[in-house]
Amino acid sequence: MVKPLVAIVGRPNVGKSTFFNKMAGKRISIVEDVPGVTRDRVYADAEWCGYSFTMIDTGGIEIHSEDVMWKHIRKQAELAVELADVILYFVDGKTGILPDDYDVADYLRASKKPIVLAVNKIDNSSSYGFYDFYALGLGEPIPVSAENSLNLGDLLDAVVAHFPEKTDKEEESTALKIAVVGKPNAGKSSLVNKLLGFERVIVSDIAGTTRDAIDTPFCIDGKEYRIIDTAGIRKKSKVEEDVEYYSVIRSIDAMRRADVVAVVVDATEGLTEQDVKICGLVHESRKPSVIFMNKWDAVEKDSYTINKFTEKIDAELKFMSYYKCMFISALTGQRVKNVLGALEEVYENASRRISTGLLNDVLQDAMSVNEPPTHNGKKLKVYYATQAFTNPPTFILFVNDETIMHFSYKRYLENSLRKAFDFSGTPINIKIRNKDKEEI
Repeated sequence: MVKPLVAIVGRPNVGKSTFFNKMAGKRISIVEDVPGVTRDRVYADAEWCGYSFTMIDTGGIEIHSEDVMWKHIRKQAELAVELADVILYFVDGKTGILPDDYDVADYLRASKKPIVLAVNKIDNSSSYGFYDFYALGLGEPIPVSAENSLNLGDLLDAVVAHFPEKTDKEEESTALKIAVVGKPNAGKSSLVNKLLGFERVIVSDIAGTTRDAIDTPFCIDGKEYRIIDTAGIRKKSKVEEDVEYYSVIRSIDAMRRADVVAVVVDATEGLTEQDVKICGLVHESRKPSVIFMNKWDAVEKDSYTINKFTEKIDAELKFMSYYKCMFISALTGQRVKNVLGALEEVYENASRRISTGLLNDVLQDAMSVNEPPTHNGKKLKVYYATQAFTNPPTFILFVNDETIMHFSYKRYLENSLRKAFDFSGTPINIKIRNKDKEEI
């Protein structure tokens, strides 16, 4: 089931980003006491009482402003509201209720989405005017202080209470959901049309033709798929139309909803800086993926061409060394018949579960070749490991002191797992936990 999406909205400078960073566990959004600092939506995964969800931090909403920057920020926030399952509306308890708060409340009410009202900056010394916020007509306001972490538990309880329950239909769905992402005009729509066998999305030479994520279910050889064609991800400096600018967020949302991601690259341009950034977004989504070097028919080739492309990709995607790549042509159909098979393969790799016994045998062999690190005379001991999750594969190593685990040794263990098992095309997670002394 897709994680619920929580949009954090409100007028400028009410503490949305402070709360977002507190929940994310790290400083992601810029926090500054100046309105308009947060201009772009930021995603982060969070958990509360067994519920996993994704948060979107947004810029402040200025309903009536005609300033170009504020219009951009408002449209981003509107898209966040459109995509969200629950809206977390922040207001400022110190300044009290303002006319703009009523305007934003009216807009949010029209969305028909569940709304949780958080009155921020409330502590023991600044509770004046708290009850005035009942006038917004959004139900019971919840007083919090994001800065001091006061009453955030009650706020999150109210948020997760609105999360949709899993349905039998969702549990039984077997369709592989594929997000197709990449720069504009890389050939995403052409690839989708070739896979579907008919003109499902508009194909043209004009960059940015596909502006929304389009879900299309289809079936081949008895296997069900759902393909999500997205608008191209552009550099912000080259985005002029608002509708193009916000298509970036739709692409990120498509990755969030997908089981596997197809990254389409224009091989005639090679792997560009923007392609690398897109791969970075895919990597951060922790979804399995395949990079498709499209328009391969238009590339002048010799016996060394593929090696040169591969060396370039290796150098640029060091952070994603597990990548899987195919050279195709959506125009001519070259290797397109292998596209779904490659996507299924990396999804199977992401779904692979390793037995505890076999996992520990592999790790013990790796540690016998390269012994664990020592710090201040204390040697790291790995007692045992287990696989906790799939999609992506997540392994927990129980040790005597997690602070001794150096990142380079952790990377060595990851590489050892990759050599022993086929995890190509998928990220894997290794988490280190201290084993209780009583259990040793």
